[in-house]
Parts: sequence; structure tokens; C-alpha cells
Amino acid sequence: MNAKTKTSLVILMGFLAITSCGKKETAPAEESVEVNESAAETTAPKTEENVLVIEGNDQMQFSTNELKAVAGKPIKLTLKHVGKIPKEAMGHNLVILQEGTDQAAFALKANDAKATDYIPESEKASIIAHTKLLGGGEEDTIEFTIDKKGKYPFLCSFPGHVAMMKGILIVE
Repeated sequence: MNAKTKTSLVILMGFLAITSCGKKETAPAEESVEVNESAAETTAPKTEENVLVIEGNDQMQFSTNELKAVAGKPIKLTLKHVGKIPKEAMGHNLVILQEGTDQAAFALKANDAKATDYIPESEKASIIAHTKLLGGGEEDTIEFTIDKKGKYPFLCSFPGHVAMMKGILIVE
């Protein structure tokens, strides 16, 4: 084989490699679009579920002060304590209160409710739902339903935390 024939052969092989690679890339891309569309169809109902995640840290902060949910559908809420300090010193919970509840008055009563993890028995009617009291690295998931649209306050009832750890659950 002379040099000219070798060069032509290399060019031809390169051309074939490029065109065949182009064909291989086109087919999977079309298939993956179909897969993504069908995956979106199967996951669409899950977006209707009220799955909420919020974190509390060692700096006495929630990761957000606003949560949103759809009225009349079950709400699955997870609180994650992403800090390291134990619950005796930096415990966090999340308490969702009825609309119109005086948060400051609730927090004062919660201060005296150490035996029940700072959930005052006298205020049960004001509470829609609450997580357990958590220490660093722990998490708790609760499930509940709110039928009425509105803005429901939430807070951490550990003594002193309500000043910085509070927000609103908007139910639409």
C-alpha cells in the first residue's frame, strides 16, 4: 500500500467513524426524550402531593419561613435537625398552629412544658400538628391534612427559639 492509499483509507475510516457516531448519538437522544416524557407523566401525580421538607440548625434558624400546601390533600412534612448539638441544649420541633393563635402566648406556655417536649397540654386546641423534639442529626416526619385555605403559623417551641424560628404555612 502506498502513502496515498493509506491516507485515503485513514480519511475514509475517519469519515465513517464520524457519520456512524452521529447516527448513534441521534437515536438515543430521541429515545431519551420519550423516556423523559413518560417519566414526567408517571411522576406528575406526585407533584400534587404536599411533600414538605424543612431544616433547623444550631444557629436557631429554619431553612425557610414559608411553606406551601394544597388544601384538602394530605401533607407530609419532614423536619431535619442538621446541627450537631443534642436536643437538651438545642432541641428543635415544628408546631403548626391554628390561624389567629397568639404565638407569643403559646411560646410562653411552651417554656413550662419540658415534660411534654415543650408542647403545652393546655394548648392542644391551638395545634394542628407537631413533630417530635429533635437533637442534632435527627429527623421526624408527620402527616396531616388541612381542609381550609389560609395562612397557618409554625414555630419551634423550644424555649427562646420562637424569636428566630417561625414562619407561615400557606394552604391554597
